[in-house]
Amino acid sequence: MTSAVFLAALFTPAQARSLEPMPVSWDYSAVAQAMRDAGYGDLAAARQFAAFDPSGDGRAVEVLGDLSSARHVVVLVPGSDTTLADFDRGLGGVARRAPAVQARSLREAILARHPQAQVAVVAWLGYDPPEGLGMAAVRQDRAADGAAALARFVAALPPQATVTVIGHSYGTVVMALAAPAFGPRVTDLVALASPGLSARATTDLSPHARLWTATAPTDWIGHVPHLRIGNIGHGPIPADALELPTNGVDGHDGYLTPGSATLTALADLVAR
Repeated sequence: MTSAVFLAALFTPAQARSLEPMPVSWDYSAVAQAMRDAGYGDLAAARQFAAFDPSGDGRAVEVLGDLSSARHVVVLVPGSDTTLADFDRGLGGVARRAPAVQARSLREAILARHPQAQVAVVAWLGYDPPEGLGMAAVRQDRAADGAAALARFVAALPPQATVTVIGHSYGTVVMALAAPAFGPRVTDLVALASPGLSARATTDLSPHARLWTATAPTDWIGHVPHLRIGNIGHGPIPADALELPTNGVDGHDGYLTPGSATLTALADLVAR
C-alpha cells in the first residue's frame, strides 16, 4: 500500500456505499419463488427467507421460528468474509462460520433449555461485509451501509416482540453504528469477538439496552487494539459492558457452537 492510499484511508470519513436497499417481505413464499427464479431453489427449500439479493457477493435474511407469535426476536449480524455462497456452508466449508448454522444452533439451544420460549432467530446477511483483513475491515464504510439496513430491518419487525441484536466480529461494528436508531424495543446488544465499538459507555450506543461482550482467550481478535486513529480502527469497547462466559469457545468462530458457555448463556438471556 502506498503512503498516499494509506493517508486517504486514514483521513477520508466513512461513507455508506451505494448498495440498493434490499426489500423485506414476510411473504416467505414470494421470496422463495424469487430465489428459485435466480437459481437458488436448493437454498430456499422448506425455509423462511424474508429477503434475498443475488447480486455481487449476495445478501439474504432467514427467519427461524414464527415471527407473528414471537415475544422476542434475535437478530444475528455476521462479520467479514460472509457471502451468500457461505450462508449455509461457512467460509472455507467450515460450518460453524455459516450464519444459517449459527442461527439454528442458537434456536436449538434456546428450545432445549426453554421449551416454551416464544423466540424467533434471524440470520441477517443484509449488508456487504469486507473481504479479509484489508483496509475495508479496519474502516467503517461497509458498517455504515450495514447499519442503515439493519436499523430499517429492526424497525420492520412485528411490533409485539422485543429484540436482541448479536453481532460477530465486524458485525459488532455494524450493530454499534445502528444501535442509536433502535429505540427501547431492543433490550440487549451482544458483541462477540468485537474489534471495537467506538463507544466508551453503553449509553453511547443506547440508553435503553444492556451491552454484553465475549472475547475468548483463544480468539486472535483479543490482540487487536481498541483504537481509532483518523478513520482507521473501531475504537474502544465500553468499560461498563457485561461479560459473557467463554468456556468451551474455540477460536474466532466458536461462540455459537453447541457446548460453548457463550451459547448457553445467550440461550438463557434471550429466553428470560
